[in-house]
Amino acid sequence: MHPDYLSAVDATRLLGISAATLYAYVSRGLVESRPGDDPRSRLYRRRDIERLAERKRNGRGAARGAAQSLDRGLPVLETRISLIRADGPCYRGHSAIALARSGATLEDAARILWDCGNNDPFAAVPAAAWSRDVAAIAGNARLPPLERTLSAIPLLALQAPHPFDAAPPMRRAIAALLLRQNAALLLGVEPGPRPVHEAIARAWRPRDAGFAHLVRAALVVSADHELNVSAFAARVVASTGAHLHATVCTGLAALSGPRHGGATSRAHGLIADAAAGPSIRSVIDARWRRGDDLPGFGHALYPDGDPRAAELLAMLRTARARSRAMARIEAIVAHVEGLNGQRPNIDFMLAAIAWTHERAASDALVLFAASRVAGWLAHALEQQEHGGFIRPRARYAGEPPAASEDWTRGH
Repeated sequence: MHPDYLSAVDATRLLGISAATLYAYVSRGLVESRPGDDPRSRLYRRRDIERLAERKRNGRGAARGAAQSLDRGLPVLETRISLIRADGPCYRGHSAIALARSGATLEDAARILWDCGNNDPFAAVPAAAWSRDVAAIAGNARLPPLERTLSAIPLLALQAPHPFDAAPPMRRAIAALLLRQNAALLLGVEPGPRPVHEAIARAWRPRDAGFAHLVRAALVVSADHELNVSAFAARVVASTGAHLHATVCTGLAALSGPRHGGATSRAHGLIADAAAGPSIRSVIDARWRRGDDLPGFGHALYPDGDPRAAELLAMLRTARARSRAMARIEAIVAHVEGLNGQRPNIDFMLAAIAWTHERAASDALVLFAASRVAGWLAHALEQQEHGGFIRPRARYAGEPPAASEDWTRGH
């Protein structure tokens, strides 16, 4: 047995639960499982079991609920922005999948997320060129997209008004400008009046209408996903009264981690390795036997499969039908599902869109960052208009102080 996995008997004994409860944990995405040596048995990831056991040891009641809330647990605040359902996220009551199918753009999704009503903040977005200071960074091709954008946005903030007490239309106009500028910085181009998906397609594949259509849908379904790590980080910063540029920088910084936005690059690497290996099956099987993860598959909030990914996979099949690259994507998807029952998530599909169109791993992250900024801005706007200061408490678990210790001794 692999040391990183437990049998069903050991897992249920450690947790003090029945086999049926263990299977429920797997179906909810709380525990990863894999086939055992005996085809009729399954093994369960030790790390997931130990994390659940630690939660149980923390006890019940308010303290336990608060601790669990920080890892896809109980809700910690109210929002009117998005709702996660089994069939995908909804933006203020509008299905993200339905919006993508209808031809909506990222800007359309942003207007919904920002609760703009009849006001169109993008109608007044100026097409001004970069200032000299920003242009020196924006035009530097040696800088990776995320680092380039993180470097330039603080300079944009120096040039932008920050009317914290302004009327909502003005704040949404600033958000609209920032959404377009963010995309331009990620691409390393001058800002302009084009919708974001058109700007991306023009920079990467200017004569490919199918690619532009695919990018548009990917941006829409990725625009927000409730209190994910980057959105929550941006919302915490917004609660301090910081300007919108600061909240976007916060979201980008959170996205840079390998367990969040970096998952797109790791999924791109899996695709590239599998496609270049002796066979897709042998590469994936080797990773699985070593206990390595398969980035881009499975999602804790969608145990039956990520509907955003399913929608993009169907569109990619149409756009790249009968291509050799698409055949390899299909083989990877089929083999992983047969191996552990997991289906692609949004990270895998952003990577697949980039890889099948001969784009680098960093471009999958560009798609994610260009899209998710709409959600960060939505959370920042809502927090500053309706919320207070976000300051959770921690439960100290370290060494207790000595009752009579003189802390000044030796200083």
